[in-house]
Amino acid sequence: MQPLKPVSAAARLVLGIGFFVVFVGLWGAVTYGGVVPPLFLASPGQALLAGVALFTEYGFIHDIGMTVWRVLGGFGLAAVVAVPLGLAMGAYKGVEAFFEPFISFARYLPASAFIPLLILWAGVGEAQKLSVIILGSVFQIVIMVAVIAGATRIDLVEAAYTLGARSSGILRRVIIPAAAPQVMEALRLVLGWAWTYVIVAELIGAQSGIGHMIMDSQRLLDTGQMIFGIVVIGIIGLVTDFLFKALNRRLFRWAALT
Repeated sequence: MQPLKPVSAAARLVLGIGFFVVFVGLWGAVTYGGVVPPLFLASPGQALLAGVALFTEYGFIHDIGMTVWRVLGGFGLAAVVAVPLGLAMGAYKGVEAFFEPFISFARYLPASAFIPLLILWAGVGEAQKLSVIILGSVFQIVIMVAVIAGATRIDLVEAAYTLGARSSGILRRVIIPAAAPQVMEALRLVLGWAWTYVIVAELIGAQSGIGHMIMDSQRLLDTGQMIFGIVVIGIIGLVTDFLFKALNRRLFRWAALT
């Protein structure tokens, strides 16, 4: 391997699968070998059996559906607000000067710290959980989109003015098309953070969801179910990650040519 030299798709697939094989092998070695007691870490087989029980006996598919709905709902609402604001901040320096100090302040506030207040304001229903995801995502998306839009190549802007474009046309015809592929990548990254926020929200006062299941399993000291729930989150995240990448390539084919 050489620095920055890309590898083939086949090699990337083999290497990616190879890591999971090594990881599961080490996990099995420390559990089946008795290095770590089952009370503290279930073996791969125990986690798999716990997963089967979750699906067949405890309706885990409903928990997965509720968590996915919360993530997509909260993240979607955050993106609808944050992407236009971020584009405006990146394109117009006056807008950036007005919003940037508050956005920079707010994005350092941990969403989990607002949970007691959100429970007081919205109760323990869906509004509270969606609010946690929105608070955790919206400010991150705004600042990332603003940086991306603000980094649009100035020669493209000057060329558009030369061809007779107006200010509104610069945003619509130059900045948005140039920034769109990277904005999609930013959304892909923040979606991963949204999964963290929803699990935190579900640990408190939830009656359904993967986080609720993990808390119930913790009370029963069932590390197999806890590990299986965590693995399911990772699998769903991996699938959505690949879907985002595929959608990005399909929607913004010109990005591969630049």
